[in-house]
Amino acid sequence: MTDTVLHQSASGGTPPRPAAPAAERPAAPKKAKPDARYLALRNFAISMSIFNILGYTVLGFEQPWLWPLIALATGYTTELTFEVISAWAQRRPQRFRGKGGRGLYEFLLPAHIGSLACTMLLYANNQILPVLFGVFITVAGKHAFQAPVNGRMRHFMNPSNLGISATLICFGSWVSIAPPYEFTEKADTLFRVMIPLIIATAGTIINGVLTKRAALIVGWVGGFFIQALIRHWIWHVALFSAFGPATGVAFVLYTNYMISDPGTTPSKPLNQFMFGSLVALSYAVLMVANVTYTLFFATVVACGLRGIMWWGIEFYRRAQRRQAAAMNQAAGESTGVGAVAA
Repeated sequence: MTDTVLHQSASGGTPPRPAAPAAERPAAPKKAKPDARYLALRNFAISMSIFNILGYTVLGFEQPWLWPLIALATGYTTELTFEVISAWAQRRPQRFRGKGGRGLYEFLLPAHIGSLACTMLLYANNQILPVLFGVFITVAGKHAFQAPVNGRMRHFMNPSNLGISATLICFGSWVSIAPPYEFTEKADTLFRVMIPLIIATAGTIINGVLTKRAALIVGWVGGFFIQALIRHWIWHVALFSAFGPATGVAFVLYTNYMISDPGTTPSKPLNQFMFGSLVALSYAVLMVANVTYTLFFATVVACGLRGIMWWGIEFYRRAQRRQAAAMNQAAGESTGVGAVAA
């Protein structure tokens, strides 16, 4: 090795530099962590797509198979149109631009989830227009119902739940929630038991690992069983009827795929627990008032109250700023008057 170095030096060559110690070598750049929100939306979208495919091929969905495709086209078009309008009104770049096809794909994931949820959970016989109305409200509601949260505007109404609830209110005389038998009609006894278990397992993994909404689900499910016991003790509701909704596929879907929407629920565990408990309390009040489709309307009430809370905080802060500005102006004027008098 020494002879080689001496030979290269004599011949004008540059001797090789000794390798830098491992401690002095530049560290390899760390791989960026994947966006948890994107992963949650992607997995939600994949789950909804697979469930719809199984619904039309295995489970027993009775809607025409073309309806989900029409709903997706409606949802995509509505989302893109309102984003262009919102970007123009707020003088900001359109959120689906700048990342090519990947950016457009990520931007449309919420519309994909909401559109499939409406077609899967609404039953309108052979009328597709009420379903498309629900899809439109699902997507457009994100642009209409917004509140200032931590310095920026965010939508506070659960999108698909809002669209379904609005459809039930406007067309309740001839549109209803998809009957529970559609989810297990063509399944044998074992598979019929496994369906809710599979949905619950997949939803628990998504909510526990990606969306981090386990505390919210605990608050909702715990509050649901507590309110069932209270209604049994006070209003003598049969326990089977009070606990009955928790045994169906609709309850499992609602718990794991609707109420836990990360975009319209709190991030901190304690706030999540309180939000889930608020949904359970709203459910109990609506049940005592004999309101149908209680699960969906309870979420509307809870999300609406959360939006009112955020707007109340914003108005309070604005009032404080105006008061502080008035006090500063008064102090400046009194200082000026004192200086002139002197």
